[in-house]
Amino acid sequence: MRQSKLLLPTLREAPAEAEAASHRLMLRAGLIRQLAAGIYTYLPLGRKVLRKLETIIREEMDRAGAQEVLMPAMQPAELWKESGRYGVYGPELIRLQDRHEREFALGPTHEEVITSLIRDEISSYRQLPAIFYQIQTKFRDERRPRYGLLRGREFLMKDAYSFDADLESLDRSYRAMYDAYHHIFERVGLTFRAVEADAGSIGGEGGTHEFMALADIGEDTIAVCDSCGYAANLEKAEYARSAGSSGVHPDEAAGAGPSRLHTPDLRKIAELSDALGIPASDFIKTMIYKADGKPVAVLVRGDHEVNEIKLRHTLAAAEVELADDETVARVTGAQAGFAGPVGLDVPIVVDEAVALMKEGVVGANERDFHLTGIRPGIDFRIDYQGDLREAMEGDGCPRCQEGKLGFRRGIEIGHVFKLGTKYSESLGAQFADMSGVNQPFIMGCYGIGVSRLLSAALEQHHDGDGIVWPPAIAPYDVHVVPVSIKDETQSVLAEEISRRLEAEGFETLLDDRDERPGVKFKDADLIGIPIRIVVGKLAAEGKVEWKRRGATGVAAVATVEEALAAVRGLYGR
Repeated sequence: MRQSKLLLPTLREAPAEAEAASHRLMLRAGLIRQLAAGIYTYLPLGRKVLRKLETIIREEMDRAGAQEVLMPAMQPAELWKESGRYGVYGPELIRLQDRHEREFALGPTHEEVITSLIRDEISSYRQLPAIFYQIQTKFRDERRPRYGLLRGREFLMKDAYSFDADLESLDRSYRAMYDAYHHIFERVGLTFRAVEADAGSIGGEGGTHEFMALADIGEDTIAVCDSCGYAANLEKAEYARSAGSSGVHPDEAAGAGPSRLHTPDLRKIAELSDALGIPASDFIKTMIYKADGKPVAVLVRGDHEVNEIKLRHTLAAAEVELADDETVARVTGAQAGFAGPVGLDVPIVVDEAVALMKEGVVGANERDFHLTGIRPGIDFRIDYQGDLREAMEGDGCPRCQEGKLGFRRGIEIGHVFKLGTKYSESLGAQFADMSGVNQPFIMGCYGIGVSRLLSAALEQHHDGDGIVWPPAIAPYDVHVVPVSIKDETQSVLAEEISRRLEAEGFETLLDDRDERPGVKFKDADLIGIPIRIVVGKLAAEGKVEWKRRGATGVAAVATVEEALAAVRGLYGR
């Protein structure tokens, strides 16, 4: 491809609103242009990378036995109402009506559509197991689109769905997809972790893992053991259990009993701890939540934070949220910061670390007062108890019991779920088993954000000069740059090198622009093609300079044959 003919509008500076490195680089290197918030056009370079990603994904999906389909983006609302998700999915679901006032949604995902299809097309256990996938545009009305392709309203996704006759077969389908995802992300060249996760709005039962590309810009925090392979999303992270705090201040005699303490304007644990000289772990935080609209009191140690996902599971609630100030005042009789569990007549949900405490300091349900010496289960009741807190850095590993947990930031690039019968039962999708009895399909679903994958790759593969593409997904294999296109010797040799490479199946970009060498080299660094062959003043001797993008050291002088051999070596040909 001749660079003079390629739509490749590079920028010296990125727009100020581009916060993420990948967003800045995609704009500067001419991969994308924004049409509206969270909606982008892919220019030729960006589209070529997406196609490379799609090819890798297709190869691994096909190798795992999945069959490719293509389902409609516009989905009848009736299907979503059948599954029960139409009214609860939330404002991210883009809803519309056709001219006949029939309701539709632009698909953020396709569980309903694929289940409807299989309900009508597969009727016997003999046709199972089966896995189907597609690569298609998805739509979600994100409240705050940001970071370019990392959180958009229109994006490219690979979604796959498995249908099995029993849980053992589902385990095999799940493992096939889990392994395929490892192969995909390894081929792309990513540093990633498969982490235990919560199923979220897709729902289902059994296991679920998120695949996280490690990057500082990542919106997710993951807990990683420094000794074994354990990794989990912070929402799901467990930790090694330990004995609770004694809850007894050194200056107090154990068993002294409750006492009232004046704490004027001291609402926060850090303020109370400093003022009273009591460690945060000896306080019991009482937080008022609404679980499915009804108030509950949630208790965690002062040095811990409530994990709302764990809270929701403990209460078997569809939704939990912090209560507003009016609800807090009505339930406790006091302002937030002075709430406590003593005397409350709402359900009290206690983290197991609090239940282990001998005694602790709590709010008195009265402005400017707290209570000391309060004993869990004695001075207040415990209606629910469980693991309610977020994991912390330095917690013990729940798996190996030897390592410590550390926190990393990650970009979610893939997610695999065991759905069970959630959708097959609600949509009436059944098959006849070996005895001729109808049974609901046991399903799994498996997604990869293809456009997000592009961004994740750039977050990990760039330097101060621009992109450093992993060879497997680079838009071109080789960048041939004649220093002066007006020099006939250079021009002829550059053309010859390009022709020879293309004859061997390499994708080559020839910079045939009449530009200064500095401009050409800056653009070459910016767009980041893995190998650059510079044709300059040594062309008359049949020699060129070649360099691996991102590699240390200076360009190497070589004959044309040596440069071609270097290209073949990099790509294993």
